[in-house]
Amino acid sequence: MFITNKHLPRRTFLKGVGATVGLPFLEAMVPARSAGAAPSERPRLVCIEMVHGAAGSNAIGIEKNLWSPKAVGREFDLTPSSLSPLEPYRDYLTIVSNTDCRNAEAFSPPEIGGDHFRSSAVFLTQEHPRQTEGSDVHVGMSLDQIYARRFGQDTPIPSMQLCIENVDQSGGCSYGYACVYTDTISWASPSEPLPMIRDPRLAFDQLFGAGGTSEERAIRREENRSILDWLPQEISRLSRELGATDKSRLDDYLDNVREIERRIQRIEERNTSGEVRALPEAPIGVPDDYAEHVKLMFDLQALAFMADTTRVFSFKMSRDVSGRVFPESGVMQGFHNASHHRGREDRVLDYAKINKYHVSLLPYFFDKLRDAREGDHNLLDKTMIVYGSSMGDSNLHNHKRCPLFLAGHANGQLEGNVHLKAADGTPMANVMLTMLHKLGLDELESFGDSTGAFDTSASAVEPTATGAGL
Repeated sequence: MFITNKHLPRRTFLKGVGATVGLPFLEAMVPARSAGAAPSERPRLVCIEMVHGAAGSNAIGIEKNLWSPKAVGREFDLTPSSLSPLEPYRDYLTIVSNTDCRNAEAFSPPEIGGDHFRSSAVFLTQEHPRQTEGSDVHVGMSLDQIYARRFGQDTPIPSMQLCIENVDQSGGCSYGYACVYTDTISWASPSEPLPMIRDPRLAFDQLFGAGGTSEERAIRREENRSILDWLPQEISRLSRELGATDKSRLDDYLDNVREIERRIQRIEERNTSGEVRALPEAPIGVPDDYAEHVKLMFDLQALAFMADTTRVFSFKMSRDVSGRVFPESGVMQGFHNASHHRGREDRVLDYAKINKYHVSLLPYFFDKLRDAREGDHNLLDKTMIVYGSSMGDSNLHNHKRCPLFLAGHANGQLEGNVHLKAADGTPMANVMLTMLHKLGLDELESFGDSTGAFDTSASAVEPTATGAGL
């Protein structure tokens, strides 16, 4: 079942009662390369949305380079910007500044004021949402789902959608918009929003098939057992057949699976202990601590990529008009209120600290991908990550000079170590059209309100050119 002569198929699974655990890429799988099975030559894709724009999108932020650096090309300085935590990964970083999301703007008087309730729906679709509080929602197919439909069907899970904040509201939210527009960034079709998973336990169970029924899952949790405890014979049999390097890699991978499961169990125990919770409405598997929650979701994504269980994630790290406070940022004002800084320099600088805090969580994920080998490369080399917002200056509710950067090399499609400043009025959709081309959908001529492709190579700018940030 697991060994074919001296090599393993890439799609090898450890299977037990209600548990299915995919394996990381092993040297024993190399002979399968001739059959086109491994390693995966399709880039992994992670689309991360952070709401409320950025401090660098207003006049003070542009002057002080609070989001993108001053210099374009390769010789840029991240020190003043909220992107400074990414300095260790500048070789993987493609910053694209000064793009607009016109389709997030109001097109008619009844839409005025509803910017927060359109923005998330626009980020990955670059289409204008229909204003409705009913079920007749309509926006566009999102970038992640275009890729998943074409290239995600040969993985066990074509795509997964994760989030951090509460997104289980229904009906209308505000300004005549259905809550679903703010609840998800992934759309399988213009009228089919995809639900996002907030609970790490649910994400874990979906990835690893942990317990085929609710009864099986309940029994395993009552006994405080790992899914790996249901697979001892399979693990032992496979380990005996592997070489030393593969055995070590398998052991490390299974240790990571077990440790993530333990962390989820500890969170559930803490949240059912009777202590007062900071997030009393959240599922028991959701940590009250924001950073702990984000990192756990990043761990799950890294494990899924290692096992090639899915190649596509969308990750919504907040929700528009969220009042959450991030003490680690050094700012004790709620997120949404802080974004309405009124153009005061001290408040703009405070908001930049929140932006920087959010960005500072990404190197944890990058570390995981860089340390995971697949064939001759690490997973960060083989991944395209997009991080941004379709809001620019949320103090004014505008959608100009929106924050955006790409990370990873996407199987050599992104050079990294470059800041590209778009011409005024350039749609963000131009960058996303280029991303789709680099992901293998070369035949697409347009996306959203794109006016053409966007050159992401360093040769697109003069190496010594400078510009004023976003």
